[in-house]
This record gives sequence, C-alpha cells and structure tokens, in this order.
Amino acid sequence: MLFNKLLLSSRKLISSARNISYVPKNRLDGKVAIVTASTEGIGYGIAERLGLEGAKVVISSRKQKNVDAAIEKLKSQKIEATGLVCHVGNPQDRNKLFKETLDKFGGLNILVSNAAVNPTVGGVLDCEEQSWDKVFDINVKSAYMLAKDSLPHLRKNKGGKIVFISSIAGYQPFEALGVYSVSKTALIGLSRAAAVQLASENIQVNCVAPGIIKTKFSQVLTSNDGYGEETMSGIPMKRFGEVDDISGVVAFLVSNDANYITGEVIVPAGGMQSRL
Repeated sequence: MLFNKLLLSSRKLISSARNISYVPKNRLDGKVAIVTASTEGIGYGIAERLGLEGAKVVISSRKQKNVDAAIEKLKSQKIEATGLVCHVGNPQDRNKLFKETLDKFGGLNILVSNAAVNPTVGGVLDCEEQSWDKVFDINVKSAYMLAKDSLPHLRKNKGGKIVFISSIAGYQPFEALGVYSVSKTALIGLSRAAAVQLASENIQVNCVAPGIIKTKFSQVLTSNDGYGEETMSGIPMKRFGEVDDISGVVAFLVSNDANYITGEVIVPAGGMQSRL
C-alpha cells in the first residue's frame, strides 16, 4: 500500500514538472506576433509562451467570447495582447487581422499559422468533395494567403519569422484523419518552398509537426471511447503530448536563436516516425 502511494505521488510530481517550462525572459522583446486560432489549445499555448518571452501578441478566433476570455487570461499574466474575430478563410477577416496588428502595435515580426479544421473522420478516399474543399481552404490555402499577406510587413522590418503548424499526420497519415493528413503534408511542402524563396530576404520559414497533443481538437485520437489505446501504442514515449511541448519549440523558432534555421520541420511527437 505504501509503495503504491509513493508511486502515485512520484507520477504526480513528474506530471506536474512536465508542465513547468523554462521560459527565457525578454528573448522576444520588441517583437510583434500574430498567432491564428489562438484562444485555446496549441494556438493559445503558443501565444501565451511568446507573450511570456516578451512579444506583443495578436490572437484570433471565430467567436468573440473566446477572444475575450483568452485576452483576459493573457493580460492577467502581464502579456501585452490584443485580439479579434477572424475566420482565416475570409479575405476581409484576414485584412482586419493585419490592420489590427499595425494599428495596435505598429508592425509585424512573427506569423504563426495555426488554424485548421477536420470536418470529417475516415479514410482519405471516403471524403466528400465538400469536406475536401473545406479542409484545403482552411488548412492550406489560408495559411498560404496569411504568409503572402504578411510579407510586406516583414520586409519593412528587413526580416521576420513564419511558422506553419503541421502535424505528425503529414508524415504518418492516420486512417481516421485521411484528408486532414494530406493537407498537413501539403503544409510541409509549402514551408520548404517558401523558405527557399525568402531566404535571401532574412525571412525564415519553418514548420512544426506536433504529435498527438492533448487538446479538444484531438479528442477522437486520445479518448478512451475513440482511438486512444491504438494511438498510444504508436508513441514510443508512451504519453500524449502537452501544449507546452509545442509552444517552447515555436518560441525557439521565432527567436534570434534560430536565425540560421529555415525550411526545416521540427517534430515534437514523442518518438513517432517522421519520414516521408
């Protein structure tokens, strides 16, 4: 009995420690960052981490109440932040996102494209055309348009950082997320192609391909009544990732510590295979 209590206690300590990240203070001082789909989950974690490192952050969501709640949490941590409703598939909303950023903070240094949808579950060849179009419109085309629209502002500052959030599914497709997996492979290709084009302009473009991270978005893969047991069997570290496991990687990529890194994909996935 005593041994079991000690074991449980140690597991709690390990779990707690995993959520405590070393946050370099002031590494991103003076930087302005846009993070899309950033009121919860991975997107919020990224915005929070960049803000804790000194960046001014612009967050967005499709619902005003989510924006308001996230801004309140960020400001409670002394993070300078603003936010607005933005559907990244809507050109007018994307324009408002950049206008808000310039009006509030005067420029842009960092773009993190995180927005994604997955309206269907099943094999890639079972996907309806309407769902296919929606996935590629949001997951790929919108990411492309955000990057393209950010360029005048990054160029004005003589450089900047773009990070696309892909997925381990872009390397290792999940049967349950067929079309989503293909869209995430496309993001890897977009990142590498854009990196080559922009390298001479001091604009670094990189990609982060998270593994299975415990968020609302990934519940179908992590829950006991979904694919949880099957998914866990494919993770060598035998645990699902935490949001902090991703936000720290992104913070590194948008910092000056990564000025000589471009066109790369970092895969925080607990050892899952990541080869095309």
